[in-house]
Amino acid sequence: MDTLPVSMPGFVWGYRFPEGGGKPTRLSNNALPADLTADGGFYWLHLNLADARVPALIDALSGLTDDAKAALTTHDTHSAITVDEQMLYGTLVDCQREFDHETADLGWLHFAISDRFIITTRLQPLRSVERARLLMEKNPAKFTRPVDLFELLVTEFQRTLISIVMDLTEELNIIEDFVYDTAPRDERRRLAPVRRTVVRIHRHLRTVLGLMRRAAASDDDEMPFGFEDVAGRLTARLETVDHDIYALQDRARLLHEEIDSKLSSETNRHLYILSIMTAFLLPPTLVTGFFGMNTANLPFTQGSTGTEYAIGMIIASIALAWWLLKRVNIL
Repeated sequence: MDTLPVSMPGFVWGYRFPEGGGKPTRLSNNALPADLTADGGFYWLHLNLADARVPALIDALSGLTDDAKAALTTHDTHSAITVDEQMLYGTLVDCQREFDHETADLGWLHFAISDRFIITTRLQPLRSVERARLLMEKNPAKFTRPVDLFELLVTEFQRTLISIVMDLTEELNIIEDFVYDTAPRDERRRLAPVRRTVVRIHRHLRTVLGLMRRAAASDDDEMPFGFEDVAGRLTARLETVDHDIYALQDRARLLHEEIDSKLSSETNRHLYILSIMTAFLLPPTLVTGFFGMNTANLPFTQGSTGTEYAIGMIIASIALAWWLLKRVNIL
């Protein structure tokens, strides 16, 4: 990895694609903005928005409209896709990655595409972008237009979602085994983050799908060359994973309802036992309360047999309570 200081602020990587196809050239850290368009063709520039000098660099790049520059430097956390003047720009949702592992935390990729460049910016490292770069390096001949790289980015995002769906499905399988086990367990705390992740991903994915359909319906003179076909393929891909996420969301909801049902049944069982105990103990309570009154001339207060009579009445009252509960089919 090249660890030398960079000449362009926020520079993460850059590739220059020759005109007419061929292997792209990866730009070194000391590359200048003029090197991006040195040999014609188009380029891919990826920048880190953590560098406060990035907006000034983007202002200096040619071919970008004011709206496209704003889209590349925004810190908005919602998806957006705009087609204007044969340029495509906006924000896509992605999943973050750490140095040693990948996460399901959401991040945001800002992009601008024309027939001469694709510029992407981000604040945190993203999973799909890095995987797209590695695939592009393995098979560069497939990418002869900037819109091809955009398709690769969205395709890798779809594959990232598939891997997340598989992980969440496995987690739900484990929770499901505990929920339907004979020994009841409260798995709501474990299920909550799964449901939260599924709901967030599904919400943003539905937004991206709507934006993709709207962009594909734009006027032909406004749309970048080849984007209409790309949008159709990407929409089909995203709809497939959207069905899987919707099914996962529905399954998580049913599991939550099953957990609530089991907990309610357990609570009702405890209340039932408590009610039975109360029914059994109420008659003895009346007996002991009667003999405990501070009143003269109570029965069995004279002689040595009063305690035996009181105990006998307590046992008889419990037996009577049991018989009554049995008679009315409560027991």
